[in-house]
Amino acid sequence: MNEEQLIPEQDSTERDGRIRSFVLRQGRVSTAQQRNYDEGMPRWGIEYRAAPLDLATVFGRASPCILEIGCGMGETTATIAAAYPQNDYLGIEVHLPGVGALCKEIAVRGLCNLRVIRHDAVEVVRDMIAPGTLSGIHIFFPDPWPKKRHHKRRLVQSPFVALLASRLAPGGYLHCATDWEEYAVQMLAVLSAEPALENSAGGFAPRPGYRPLTKFEQRGLRLGHGVWDVVFRKRAE
Repeated sequence: MNEEQLIPEQDSTERDGRIRSFVLRQGRVSTAQQRNYDEGMPRWGIEYRAAPLDLATVFGRASPCILEIGCGMGETTATIAAAYPQNDYLGIEVHLPGVGALCKEIAVRGLCNLRVIRHDAVEVVRDMIAPGTLSGIHIFFPDPWPKKRHHKRRLVQSPFVALLASRLAPGGYLHCATDWEEYAVQMLAVLSAEPALENSAGGFAPRPGYRPLTKFEQRGLRLGHGVWDVVFRKRAE
């Protein structure tokens, strides 16, 4: 096997015309990432199927479950799971290198409260997460799609936020973070317009202690770049 393998590019639209919020661009996966993926997914991965998950069966216990959409290279996801062993965490990531890196983090840290799904987040939430079952949802630094013609591909839009809100238990939270101010304003507006949610901070929120600063974020802050957190809670029914 070569040290790096090419990942083929996949189109951003499905046959039914729905725009995805991601593009699997041509990239590279290292031998280590592929190995971690191949070894880790049978242990900690969950295959997509159009049927609700029994979270208590998945994790072997009944505990608060937090969904993270877009785990990147997995360090933040694993850090949070390690810091809060009383919670269970379900990560969604489409890029193989990131999933492989997350599997490595799970193995190295010995995490028992973290599982991962490699699939489109919209379909996972729609088909695999039962209504009212999540204690929290994290969407940290999603692709901002900065060009105006690509804004329709942004993940945080009204239909998806309504779907996410339906999966939260009363009092559960939806936490978005971005370093693109214009996207932050959109996030705040979209979440504010969802009747099932209420703003926990009245505007943008201070960074909650459970969200660690990434190296990228720390570098940006030193350069004077902003980061905006938006935290809403599910209204009591």
